[in-house]
Amino acid sequence: MKDLALKYGCNPNQKPSRIFVNDGRDLPIEVLSGRPGYINFMDALNGWQLVRDLKAATGLPAATSFKHVSPAGAAVGLPLGEVLRKIYFVDPEEELSPLACAYARARGADRMSSFGDFISLSDVCDAPTARLIKKEVSDGVIAPGYTDEALEILRTKKNGNYNIIQIDPDYAPQPIEHKDVFGITFEQGRNELVINDELLANVVTKNKEIPQDARRDLIISLITLKYTQSNSVCYAFDGQAIGIGAGQQSRVHCVRLAGQKADNWLLRQCPKVLELPFVDGIRRADRDNAIDVYIGDEYMDVLADGAWQKLFKTRPDVFTAEEKRAWLDRAENISLGSDAFFPFSDNIERAKKSGVRYVAEPGGSVRDDAVIECCDKYGMAMAFTGIRLFHH
Repeated sequence: MKDLALKYGCNPNQKPSRIFVNDGRDLPIEVLSGRPGYINFMDALNGWQLVRDLKAATGLPAATSFKHVSPAGAAVGLPLGEVLRKIYFVDPEEELSPLACAYARARGADRMSSFGDFISLSDVCDAPTARLIKKEVSDGVIAPGYTDEALEILRTKKNGNYNIIQIDPDYAPQPIEHKDVFGITFEQGRNELVINDELLANVVTKNKEIPQDARRDLIISLITLKYTQSNSVCYAFDGQAIGIGAGQQSRVHCVRLAGQKADNWLLRQCPKVLELPFVDGIRRADRDNAIDVYIGDEYMDVLADGAWQKLFKTRPDVFTAEEKRAWLDRAENISLGSDAFFPFSDNIERAKKSGVRYVAEPGGSVRDDAVIECCDKYGMAMAFTGIRLFHH
């Protein structure tokens, strides 16, 4: 198939719309179900590159949850412990393959942002992964293949209209890419940078020790940033992104936004949140929204009289600022990647509040010395990668 007509472009008024390979080759994708749109394909193709790179770098199955051309979560297939199963709402006895673990982590990192996501999987989708996907509100999935059982499960979503795309894993695009803006064509070489341990060799802080788990997490953060709208930073821990700040004009705003998401991921693991007494039969989206509000500054929106009764069997106690700070102060050994250099040390000060100990950024700022000094103050280890990872 040389091209595929789409219903419309980014918005309904943008017609006609289609996708094709500009060198005349057949499309490397096959739509097995549904009718994916323009934004679906943007998410699918960016997400596919991300999980492909994660698999190549770590050797583990990988998954990502994309929304509006940036990842809400990305992860590799490490096992889920009891607490992670609880915060990701995975049944304690549910069978999980490594790929299913990767998807549970990617979807669970920021459940608010992942609502209505497009999923990318590095490996053939199996039944355990399909069963997790079936439970969530999602627009579609792309993978290099599907088992018969997985395909049968996924085809029951959205009354048979769920978007299922199969991509040729051997497809390689041309080395030069093009993009049109206002009728003007931009041309550039594709960003084929391989992200691996070599990028972490130049450790510039007094603390030179970056253990293997942290190296893996820094690589995950950097690969995630390679496909995230800039400016961007990514907090990572235990084989997954836990907070992604995308598309901000200010670097410190990226760090704050991603840090808040990382804090939410950490706070959801506090017993006070795990034990919230939700009413029976509450919808998944309502439960996720309630948790997000409860751990935030607007908690009275779910605790006020007339509001809490719709969500909880009994009114939960307020999760005080002091309690939240005490729980967050327990966080440690979190990794932080940045797609460009940190221009001021305030970025490190904010990162420290979320338990960051390992940092990877390009370096090259006139204030590098101040950023290194701030890392040294907290015993952090920071590597200068020498590589910028802007993505637009």
